Amino acid sequence: MRTILAVYENGVFRPTEPVDLPEGSHVALEARALRPSELPSPHRTRIYELLSQSDDTGDPLISERHNEHQP
Repeated sequence: MRTILAVYENGVFRPTEPVDLPEGSHVALEARALRPSELPSPHRTRIYELLSQSDDTGDPLISERHNEHQP
């Protein structure tokens, strides 16, 4: 079972990241308020967002040029 972080707003739990469930799924929640030290770092969250994005350059040989712009 995976833990899904959510924010409770206006009587609704809103996940803080995409959830892999079909629309209309029924779920069981065990709510526990998180301490500030347990919250994900906004920097780490942004890094994971960036890493999850794909960047298709159309260049099939780009991996061979990975250090082309290194000093």
